[in-house]
Amino acid sequence: MELDLELAAFRAEYERTAPAERVALYETKVEELRAAFPIADVLAVGEQAPDFVLPNASGWMVSLSEVLREGHAVVVFYRGGWCPYCNIQLRAYQRLLPQLAQLGANLVAISPQLPDASLSTAQRNVLDFAVLSDAGNGVARSFGLVYSLPEELRQALRSVDKALPGINGDDSWELPVPATFVIAKDGRTVFSHVDIDYRSRCEPDVVLSALRSLQPTDPTWSEV
Repeated sequence: MELDLELAAFRAEYERTAPAERVALYETKVEELRAAFPIADVLAVGEQAPDFVLPNASGWMVSLSEVLREGHAVVVFYRGGWCPYCNIQLRAYQRLLPQLAQLGANLVAISPQLPDASLSTAQRNVLDFAVLSDAGNGVARSFGLVYSLPEELRQALRSVDKALPGINGDDSWELPVPATFVIAKDGRTVFSHVDIDYRSRCEPDVVLSALRSLQPTDPTWSEV
């Protein structure tokens, strides 16, 4: 529950110090999105994950099929390095890397921000996994995650110098809802977790449990 505690502590401090009308706006818009978002369109457990090819923070192209040749994949969609909740999650998942390796999995994180911003995110959070740039949200759309920010939230982000057109390189004001998927080596989706409320994220222990379900049943096998 460490990630939940970190997120809750940040949220409590923000709500203590931020203008009350801003806190109320964010709460209202989360609930509106929860009511309107087509959750049935999200990639579901049992479905084949769509392949993708995206640039990492250094400009090298990374494909899902390439990652799966090495083992299972944990695919995390986040809003961008401008989002403090995203940074908390990414740092928590960085701490998870040794356990992921023991379970034969690699982690990739995807956001719509441009590669330069992805590089800054990776460097600032000291991330050792692939941080990919999904400009235009094409991959997020294929996973069923994309929505457009309402005008009130666009104005709120402009007021704190986080206007998405400059960060993402397009005028769509679209974001993915934060989501975490575990993709088996054969491309099957074995775990799907979507956070309509961007202030909540999938706990690392849940990801590990999904990966353990993919391990051999041979009683002589053990994690190294």
